[in-house]
Amino acid sequence: MRVVQSRSFRKRIKKFRKQEKQELDNQVRQIIENPEIDQEKRGVLKGVPVHKFKINAVQCLLAYRFRGEDLLQLVMIGPHENYYRDLEKYMKERR
Repeated sequence: MRVVQSRSFRKRIKKFRKQEKQELDNQVRQIIENPEIDQEKRGVLKGVPVHKFKINAVQCLLAYRFRGEDLLQLVMIGPHENYYRDLEKYMKERR
């Protein structure tokens, strides 16, 4: 399966440390192994599941979507604070 990153996602992970990137890679592998691990959101975020996990005791949220059977797009990552507001704004711009 191919994994692609949105520009927003790429910008945010540039600030991650090596250990944080390794944890993110582990979480992406979990999503690939079990695509139904998370539920899709409703409304503007329809079709975009959000995966929750912790990095250094901070809860992070990872929005992603499957494009076909062999492509996983990582849309946005960040802490819980204002996450859904920012994600909705991003999705409205991209649709």
